[in-house]
Parts: sequence; C-alpha cells; structure tokens
Amino acid sequence: MYYSTNSPGQDVSLAFAVVKGLAADNGLFMPRRLPRLPQEFFSRLPRLSLAQIGFEVSKALFEGEIPEPELEALVEDALDFDTPLVPLDDDRHVLELWHGPTLAFKDVGARFMARLLAYFNRGQQRVVRILVATSGDTGSAVASGFLKVPGIEVVLLYPKGGVSKIQEAQLTTMGHNIEALEVEGVFDDCQRLVKQAFLDPELNRALFLTSANSINIARLIPQSFYYFRALAQLPDSARPTVVSVPSGNFGNLTGGLIAQRMGLPIGRFIVATNANKVVPEYLETGVYQARPTLPTLSNAMDVGDPSNFARLLDLFGGKVEAMRAQLSGHWSTDEQTRRRMKEIHQRYGYVIDPHGAVAYDGLAEGLRPGERGILLGTAHPAKFKDAVDQTLGLELPLPERLAHSMALPKVATPLSKDFADFRAYLMRKA
Repeated sequence: MYYSTNSPGQDVSLAFAVVKGLAADNGLFMPRRLPRLPQEFFSRLPRLSLAQIGFEVSKALFEGEIPEPELEALVEDALDFDTPLVPLDDDRHVLELWHGPTLAFKDVGARFMARLLAYFNRGQQRVVRILVATSGDTGSAVASGFLKVPGIEVVLLYPKGGVSKIQEAQLTTMGHNIEALEVEGVFDDCQRLVKQAFLDPELNRALFLTSANSINIARLIPQSFYYFRALAQLPDSARPTVVSVPSGNFGNLTGGLIAQRMGLPIGRFIVATNANKVVPEYLETGVYQARPTLPTLSNAMDVGDPSNFARLLDLFGGKVEAMRAQLSGHWSTDEQTRRRMKEIHQRYGYVIDPHGAVAYDGLAEGLRPGERGILLGTAHPAKFKDAVDQTLGLELPLPERLAHSMALPKVATPLSKDFADFRAYLMRKA
C-alpha cells in the first residue's frame, strides 16, 4: 500500500498511486513498507543484471499486485541496457547511467513507468494525458518511453533557454503523441503549472491527467535499482561506500535512500548541488528556504524548490539530525564545475558532463579516510556538448541518435508561465 506524504494515515493501491501521480492533497505517494531484502539476494547480487535486480526489488515492493511473470516481462522490456561502473582510481568510481535510448539516467525510470502505466491502463476506454515538467533529460526520456503507446498522450513543459540545444532537439522532434510546450520561465514555473493542473477539479473532470516526473512513484522506485547494480560491480572491500548524487529535484537521492532502507550497504550519501543549494543549506542550518531558480552550467539541476524534499522529510521523520547522519551537503560553483571537468580529463582521460563533475566535486571534497566513493554519471557528455567542448578544448563527436534529433525540425508551442494560459491549452483538448 501507498500513502501521501500529506496524509500518512490513508492508504491507496499501487495502481491508484501510479495512475494518479500526485495525491489529491498535493502530497507525494510513498510505500507503506520498505521490506529488507534477504541475504540470499545480496549473495547473488554480483551475478544479476540490472533487469534481474529490478524484478527482485519491485517484486518485494509490489507484494503481488502484478503477477510475477508479467512483472518480470515488464522489467526485462524496460531495462534492456546496463549501468556500468567505471573505475577512475581505487577510491573513485563513476556509475554510467546514460546507456539507455536517450543517453540519460532518466531512461531507467521513464521506461519502467511507461510500461507500468500502460499495464494499469490496459482495457480502459480513456486517453491518459501525462504532464511532465522537465529541466532537460526527464522530458526526452519520458517521451521516448511513451512514444506511440496507444491511449497515452504526453505534454512536455520545458523552460525557454533553460535546456541545452541537444536536449531541446530531443524534446521537440518526436511528434506523434508527444507535444512540447516552451514556457517563458524557469523549471520551477513548469513544475508549478503541472501541480496546479493536477489540483484543478474542473480540469481533472474533463481530462484524465497524471505525471511522469519523479513525483510519480513509478518513476521513483526504479531509481533504486541502479544503486544495487553499482555495489554489485564494486570489488570486495571492507571499506564503507559513499555515493555522491548530483541533485536537482532529488528523486535520484530518494531512490538511493530506498535502496539503503531495503538493506543495500551504502555508508552515506553526498548531496551534490550547483548554486541552487537549498538542501545543502537545510542540512547546515536546519531551515528549508525555497528560492528562485538560478541558471547554471549544470542546468538539469537548476531547481529552487525540489518536490522530492517532501519525501526526504518523510523518510527521516522530519528530523534534520537524522538526515545529517546519512547525508552530507556540498554545492559547486560553475567555476568549480569546470575545474573538475578539466581535472578528470587530465588525470584520468575521462570526459564527464557538468552534472557528473558536480558529483565528483562533492566526492573530492567530502570523501573521508577509509571510504571509497561512487559518483553518479547522469548523462552522456555529448548532451552538453557546448559546455564540454568549451571547457576541455575538444570537439566531442555526437552519437548517432543525438545527431538524428538535431537534424529534425523543432516543433514547440510557446506558453507563458500564467496558469490560466496552460489551463486554456489543456481545456481545448477536452
């Protein structure tokens, strides 16, 4: 069963939580129970693929809501790629999460969610409209996951000038059942419009709306899978493992905490952000202060009021002291980010994108003696080609699938950040 972070006493089914996305009280759904996986599972972990891990973890969480053969087929279809762990040296490793179809870590959650939502929507005589606020990679991953899925339409909202050229090409060139809205604002405006739409009674009577952002539990749960896959690839060691997570809306970190609560031996997490540092500041001061979004080099993390902070509070019982015991905050300027990109390239011959560089900076500053670290590489560096080329003095080749998107014409509808305009746009579909 699942409950809203705003109404923890009321339970709903997995199907209800997935299809609705956001609770009626504006809370985020969380599993009532996070079962600890048996030791037998951990003894097999090094021999399991990402899809096999995903099946075992989701089976434990879903507790029979989906028959095992159907669940196994669903996960195998969604996770037909790996998340390899690449050593930089004995102390630092990069978990490459960008080997899916859109070359970003969001493929793991989006492909899983697409198949789960299609499963729960089967046989229904309705069109499900998925509203997605994106700072870049979420939108393209969701669009790819749901492309041409019958009975589902996707509406992507992205901030004008707030995504890379390659990200924008991926968002605006798919067509079919995918629509892109170019919002005159920042990511937080896009996220606000989506949340307001879910809370509008008339809109929800006229249209069947749901979300594919990490506010949807079906996007969040699979983000725990690759943490298990990461530790499965580490050499045996008694040293505690620390994971540095580049963080924007904090779904990625929440997925890691879920894995840890299910028994994965992660010592602690480094919360690595750019100048949008509301959570590192909360860990330092105990006061949460949302702020307007600041544009940075690591633009996919430009979030001034992260939705999943509500889940972090829920996991730690609202106690900052408990959060501090597991999380260390760190934030990087654009100058530090560029310096780390150069350092990684010069020292290891490895090319990393700005978001991974923020995670590396957190690890370089926060790793303690006796620990070993994993940083999450969330996107192929070519998705941020301009920033990478300018910083490293390279001419990074574009992977074929990105080059194909860049060659297609952009199709996007301009939209103000006024909810009345977005509401009118949606009502025209009723």
